[in-house]
Amino acid sequence: MRLASVVPLISAELVAALDHSCGIRTDTDLIFFGSSLDIIKRLPLGTVTLSDLQKFTELVAEQASVPGYRGDELLAGTARISEKHPQVSCGVKELDELVGGFGGSRVFEISGAKGSGKTALALQVVIQHLLSDADSCALWIDTSGDFSAEKTAQLVRHFDVAVSDKVLERLQVSLGFNIEAMHDVLEALRISLSSSRIVGPTVQWIVLDSITPLLLPSLSAVSSQGHAMMTTFMRRLRELARTFGITIMVINGTSTAAPFNQSSAFASTIRKPALGPSFTFMTDCTLWLSRMKDIPDPEGPFSVHVAEVFRSRATRSKTWCTFQIRYGVLSSTSDL
Repeated sequence: MRLASVVPLISAELVAALDHSCGIRTDTDLIFFGSSLDIIKRLPLGTVTLSDLQKFTELVAEQASVPGYRGDELLAGTARISEKHPQVSCGVKELDELVGGFGGSRVFEISGAKGSGKTALALQVVIQHLLSDADSCALWIDTSGDFSAEKTAQLVRHFDVAVSDKVLERLQVSLGFNIEAMHDVLEALRISLSSSRIVGPTVQWIVLDSITPLLLPSLSAVSSQGHAMMTTFMRRLRELARTFGITIMVINGTSTAAPFNQSSAFASTIRKPALGPSFTFMTDCTLWLSRMKDIPDPEGPFSVHVAEVFRSRATRSKTWCTFQIRYGVLSSTSDL
């Protein structure tokens, strides 16, 4: 925060003097410069008294501080959002229980190797949500151009043919091939949701498929710039989720974990989510998917998958369940 933004709480003359004599232009410069006495020694005689400078420093620190929230107020706000946006089932009871239900103001990370079912899971959860709430819509952000409208239409018709067209109208698809375009999309969404003139369904679900190509090229072992970009972007997603009661699912790629992934309950897991270890702590739940085997069947071939929680704020880590995918539809393996 620049000190000029605090005028007239602090006089413009003092702000100018701090800049000219001490090089103090921001709240950080003022608070971490040293003692008030050190600053007084550098200012022209009679600019400000020691007691007044200490009061001004306290005022700046107060203005720059993040506002505090009482625990009971946060709990009440969470309860109101939960009532407005109930949990959504993905259609697999065991998977719902694994993550404590899909929905709420949470950011989910869905990771796993290619063919593990990441996009299929996200798409099925979104469709189930749109079918259960006619007053909501979802935003699907495609970063690779792989979104298939045909497969999506087939999946909607599988669950409910009668309302398939209406559901598809409430699924918005945006393209975002770089981080700058993504910030533009999120800013446009924030402005839209903040408007008091919203008419019709509102966005209550966002899927980012996938986040890896947006952030991975900027990450480097010798520079912190990429990590700062990642942190800023994820904070923005979390702010959207908490402010507007939106559920966000970010699909992430993988990288090698040698000799095996210690976050997994299985020693056979030799890969891990991409974007580094800190990314996991920027979401509310990290769900890892893997494909076990393909099974031929007279009714149509299907594949068996494992879903495992690496980390979650709501449920236990290193817990897992199995599910199956047939013709792009997830179902419980108990149906076998």
